[in-house]
Amino acid sequence: MPPPDRATVATPWRPLRRGAWRAATQTDTAPETDTQTTTRLAPPWNVVVHDDPVTTMVYVVRVFMEIFDYGRPKAHELMMEVHTTGRAVVWTGDREQAELFVHKLHGKHLLAHLEQSDADS
Repeated sequence: MPPPDRATVATPWRPLRRGAWRAATQTDTAPETDTQTTTRLAPPWNVVVHDDPVTTMVYVVRVFMEIFDYGRPKAHELMMEVHTTGRAVVWTGDREQAELFVHKLHGKHLLAHLEQSDADS
């Protein structure tokens, strides 16, 4: 095979326009390809609160009302679930917000963690 003509050999770098550089290729056109992209929503995350022997029920209700802006009946219902079953999912949503809620719950001395939700979204 004969060596390529100097005019067709690409230089390692060449200016695209003033101030912008890119790697040069033998052709400036990229081959067209059929690509399909799919978009998925991020899965939801649960904020789980665990029962502990120290924290009073009244305090837990007050913390749920303060952090999650729940009304007293909803906060009381969640507190009773924590008390009777040992844990309760108190909020489900985006991971960043869930992490913030767990951090706030820790700041109020409640046992809480984050877990990925089983719900399909």
